[in-house]
Formats: sequence, structure tokens, C-alpha cells
Amino acid sequence: MDKILIEGGRPLKGTVRISGAKNAALPAIAACLLAPGTHVLRNIPSLRDVDTIKKIMSQLGVQFRGEDGTIEIDAGEVRGYSAPYELVKTMRASILLLGPMIARCGRARISLPGGCAIGERPVNLHLKALAAMGADLYLEHGYVNARAARLKGTTIFFDIPTVTGTENILMAATTATGTTILKNAAKEPEVEDLALLLKSMGARIEGEGTDTITIDGVDQLKPASHTVIPDRIEAGTFAIAAAMTGGEVKIEGCRPEHLTAVIEKVEAAGARITNEPQSLFVKGPSAIESLDIKTMPFPGFPTDLQAQFMACMSIARGWSMIRETIFENRFIHVSELKRMGADIDINGNQALVKGRESLQGAPVMATDLRASACLVLAGLVAKGITEVHRIYHLDRGYEALEKKFASLGASIWREKG
Repeated sequence: MDKILIEGGRPLKGTVRISGAKNAALPAIAACLLAPGTHVLRNIPSLRDVDTIKKIMSQLGVQFRGEDGTIEIDAGEVRGYSAPYELVKTMRASILLLGPMIARCGRARISLPGGCAIGERPVNLHLKALAAMGADLYLEHGYVNARAARLKGTTIFFDIPTVTGTENILMAATTATGTTILKNAAKEPEVEDLALLLKSMGARIEGEGTDTITIDGVDQLKPASHTVIPDRIEAGTFAIAAAMTGGEVKIEGCRPEHLTAVIEKVEAAGARITNEPQSLFVKGPSAIESLDIKTMPFPGFPTDLQAQFMACMSIARGWSMIRETIFENRFIHVSELKRMGADIDINGNQALVKGRESLQGAPVMATDLRASACLVLAGLVAKGITEVHRIYHLDRGYEALEKKFASLGASIWREKG
């Protein structure tokens, strides 16, 4: 099994370009099921999760062509309606196929999803919404089975803002009869990006980016071309890394307006950040200052950067409090940071971090996607060699991360297992 090794202590310097957003690419690919014909998607990152959703859809009869960030998706003929456990178990976002498959085929059979072990993340909100739209749903042998001749528009209130739930029902509602109103909808940029794609396919959508989205169903959609937004989580990861290492890094191809909360916290930690329309320049401080964070739905501080920021606070001056409000089991990286000398105490959904002057390199094991990035960042500033194992998690969501860090001067490399 592959591992990444890092010899810490080198400040990052140079320019890095951000890849397309994983969390926008996956729903965009799923959305292509809605309209027969050939779609073109650009800025698609080369990731394990992207490969997984392509494999699932290929089994349904969808054809994929192209590479280097641009793919053609021929959804002219959909022959199946089942997404098997063998593929779905590796990626929770597979549930995004449920809505478009019901809308296109009138039925779907999808294994309950797997992926990162960061909490329950139940799909009940998706199922409740689809049932309200007239779908006949039942669970059998670990699979969600759904049927609906045609979904019906209705008003849906999400108990909590859910990104994949909002995206799933947004796709399903595009060809439902009547009007669907999503209340307490997720406001993340990835939801807006999906709505933009669906509109180019002929969907009638208003309110994306707010907590109330209105969809007037249409009879059919048409193929479209679309460029996926940059990955704000990757951009934030590099911004935090630049600050931690005392480096000077230009982050190109990002959207600073998607990173407002992150920029505020990285600057509060002592970094200086210069914004341009599609880039950031981050100059790290001589010492990291401690501060508190609380993860929140967008536009708050993203849960997907909590682990990376904890690595940063592990070398800050003073005490920090990190509160995780999105997922109930997203501190499982703490035990690995402690192996590197971090001083962290957990109390429920709160982590109290006492900054240390330095961390020590050690063998560590990644437990989920963002924990992988957290351990890489810790390795960049640790004394000695850090070995990050189980990096298949990292490959799910970061495109060539070790190569990008190496291009900035980090001593980092991958060893094949």
C-alpha cells in the first residue's frame, strides 16, 4: 500500500494551481444522467472518487471519453438502474445518483453509501424528501429501492442544511411536475455550481446560494457544457500550509469569495494574504498565533478544513478551542497528531489545543480524506521524517497533492507499497 513521506522544516515558496472541486465535479457528473445526449464537463480533477462515480455510471450504460480535465459524457442510453455495493461502499457521494436516476428511469436501486468514517451522515433527509415528492421507497438487504412514474413538486424543509441532500433533490426536481421549494437548503458554492449546470440544461431554478431554492419542473432537459468551479478546500489547505511553514505561496485558479471565513482565520493566525480576482498570495508569519474556530455551514468555516487548521494550531502560541458542529466523529485524526507530539484534549465536539514549539516526525495513519491532509501538513513542519499511511483516502479528494507540495520546495515523496 502506498505511503507518503515528508521531511519537515522547509518553508513553502512558489506558485500552485488549484484543481477543480471534487464536491462540485461529482454532482455535475451525476446530473448528466438527467438528459440524453453528450455533455462536456471541464476542470474535472483526476481523483479516485471521480473514477468511482464514472465506473458506477458506466455500468448503467453511460459512456465517458476524454482526459486532462475535460470529459465527454454520453448519457444517450441508460440501460440499468442499480448502483452496486462494491463501488458505492468507497464513496458516500454515490447517493447523488439516486435523484437523477429516479427522474430519468423512474426507478433506482442504490447501496447505502460508504466513504470516510467521520460520522453517520444519514441519508434519511434525501429519502424523506423523495417520499414527499411521491417516490415509493423501501430498504432491502442494504439497498435503497425507489420507484416513481414521475416525481411531483412539493415544499420540502430540511431539518438541517445538507449539501448532498440539497443537490440530490435539486436534480430530482428539475423534471418533476409542478413546483418544488427547498427550505433550509444548503448555500455552499458547490450547490450554486450544480444549479448553474442544470440551468444550462434547461432547468428553471431560482434562489440557489440562499436557504430557499425554487424549482419549476420541465418536461425534459438537454445536454450542456460546463466548467466546474475550483476546489475551495484544496485552496484552503495550501493557504494553511503556507502559513504553517512560514512560506510565501501564490495560490492560482481559486475563488477568494468562496474562502472568506478561511482567509479571515489564516490572517488571524498571523499570515498576510493578498486577494486577486482568481488567486491568493499567502505570506506566513514567523510564529503562528492561537485562535478559536467553530465549523459551520457556508459561509462559515468549513468542516472540511477543520483537521488541517487543527494541525496549524498544534504549533501556535497559546491555547485554541476548535468546535466541530457538522459531523459528530470528525476528531479521529487527533490520536495521530498526538503521535507527533501535539497536545490536544477532546471533550465532546470540542478540541482544546495547546500549541507546541514543534512537532516530531512519526509513522501515522490516515483515517479519512481531510485527516490525510492534516497529517501531511503536520509533517511539513515536524522535525524528522513523517510517514503517512493509508493515503488512498488522500487520493479520493486531492489531485497529486505531494507533487504540488514538492513543486513548492517541500521534501515530500510517495513510496509504492
